[in-house]
Amino acid sequence: MRLDDLRERAKEEGVGGTSSMRKEDLVKAISDRHRRGESGRDAGSESAQDPGRGREPERDRAGDGSGGPGDAGPDQGRVRGGPDSSKSLKYSQEVTSPEDEPERAGRSLATTSHEVIRQWAEERDGVPATVPGTEHDDHLGVLRIDFGGQDEALRHVSWEEWFATFDDRSLNFLYQEERKDGRQSTFFRLENPGREDA
Repeated sequence: MRLDDLRERAKEEGVGGTSSMRKEDLVKAISDRHRRGESGRDAGSESAQDPGRGREPERDRAGDGSGGPGDAGPDQGRVRGGPDSSKSLKYSQEVTSPEDEPERAGRSLATTSHEVIRQWAEERDGVPATVPGTEHDDHLGVLRIDFGGQDEALRHVSWEEWFATFDDRSLNFLYQEERKDGRQSTFFRLENPGREDA
């Protein structure tokens, strides 16, 4: 199997941190889960045919759409593709879970996982926000994250509102964990694959 296929299979089996694992490690992790009977595919005869059946849905286990623990969002953290996806998205490492690690320092990352985005922002004292005056009817306008919570040009909103708008617009979250020199990064960009930027 190709490395990407093995990573996908490992995720289906419930193995975390697959993005940083080598091929041999992925094969071993999948085998170990099967031997111990912990495989997501072994959860029942139905789930052996359809990995999504016979188990609790991974999406929004928190139940409130707030990006809390277990809230992978409607696309299970997978990036949304489209005809106008940027080169940045194409060359970014996909992250679907907080357990996924960047392949190297300074690596460009992409996700739609509410849990990953919220955890990343809160580790940097980020607060969900919007730009006042950019609203459309009753919907939030331009989405931002206010680091430090002191930017008067932004209006703070709830994570629930922020993620509802993020998903309604089919956005991707492109970001960095750390810069090439190892220092924590606050770089992020929102992208709609239907047009270059959002």
